Amino acid sequence: MTARRAVSGRAGSHAAQHGQALVLGMLLAGAAVLVFVRYFGAGQVVAAKARQLHALDAAAYSGALTQARALNMLAYINRAHVGHQVAMAHLVTLGSWASLGGAQARQLASGNPPAYLLAMMFGSQHGAAYQAAQKAAGFDARAGSQGELARAYAAHDDVVQQVLGTVQDAVVAGLPQARLAAMQAVLARNYPGLPPGSAFDLVIEHDNWEAYVQRHSAQQLRPFIQGVAQLYGFLSPRDHTVYNPWVVQARCPHLRHQLRRRGGTELDATGRWQSTDTQSYHALRSNKWIGCYYREYAMGWGWIAGAAAPAMAGPHVDNPPDDFSDQDFWRWVKEATDWDIASGRDNPLANSRAVASRPRWQGSGLPGYFDTAAGAGGHALRLDVSLRHPGPQGLTVSTRSAAETFFDRPRARADGRAESANLFHPYWQARLAAQLEPGIAARGQP
Repeated sequence: MTARRAVSGRAGSHAAQHGQALVLGMLLAGAAVLVFVRYFGAGQVVAAKARQLHALDAAAYSGALTQARALNMLAYINRAHVGHQVAMAHLVTLGSWASLGGAQARQLASGNPPAYLLAMMFGSQHGAAYQAAQKAAGFDARAGSQGELARAYAAHDDVVQQVLGTVQDAVVAGLPQARLAAMQAVLARNYPGLPPGSAFDLVIEHDNWEAYVQRHSAQQLRPFIQGVAQLYGFLSPRDHTVYNPWVVQARCPHLRHQLRRRGGTELDATGRWQSTDTQSYHALRSNKWIGCYYREYAMGWGWIAGAAAPAMAGPHVDNPPDDFSDQDFWRWVKEATDWDIASGRDNPLANSRAVASRPRWQGSGLPGYFDTAAGAGGHALRLDVSLRHPGPQGLTVSTRSAAETFFDRPRARADGRAESANLFHPYWQARLAAQLEPGIAARGQP
């Protein structure tokens, strides 16, 4: 009896212990489930954050790429500005040459001076060149105020001022909105489940666009345009003087008759192109009142300048006489001008005829343009952004990213010099950038 009770007691004790183990196992299983659920939720958050970070990186890169495209567009516009200015310089040069040819054809027809005289004085090639001017009869009409050359010049000016100028202003003013739209579009592609047109909580924390690109005055472009124009031989100075080989006057045996060709193309102080071309025969004369001097016979002339152009730089008068049948040339010069007809090197009478007959071409001058601001060329154009987006379990996931637009030549310059970032070469690219601490970007970059 006692033995059976002892055995029964031990069996009950074992059953109680088995019940306690089951409870502990259930508690451990519950804890494991909680841990699993917790880790599953954390995994969802990590996955959502990684997805959002990748999407934001793509959006930031797209924003920097939009900036690069805008800067390259501005570079192409600036290069187009330069190309149009070079074309306009060629047109005014063609205009003054056409005016010269037309005037020279008229002088040849009147025999003042005759072609044979030039051939005798300066050689057959100069006589033949003067004789060939008869083929240029009427050319000056092409350079008239309504001529084809003037119309072509006005068309170039209209493109520069109205088309290119309007486009560059629109690019600069519209870049922030275009950049934001590009980033929003990239985010929308990465979250296709959202309703169309949904806006993301995207914040641009740092943006140095307004301080990076600056509008410059037209006068700052003038030296660069002048340097480019010097690359073209057609726009070079056209100054040549030929002398006859024998003694002409006993009073001045060292002097000779001269055939002077003068011409040049320049960008004046108002930013407008002008071109002058003249040719004159300067016959050496002598008298007892003034000694040796040069009697100028204007052979051809042409001056093309804008309607608002300043006065011609060379010596001239506004209303020269048509001829000198009523008064000696030297006496008129002494009374009406300050010309140096003893040792001068210009064609003042031909200049005067060019001024009196010049057409007036319409043009607005050099345009304003955009380039990198002073000091900005050594820095990249940064873009720091952040995104807050709903995540799993009602959480809001926050991410940050950065990208930059930078200038990089595809190959080194031929002269070996370093080139600062500028808006005349379309070498702008985009890349992701290291993130900066909030507030540092604004202090460290322009």
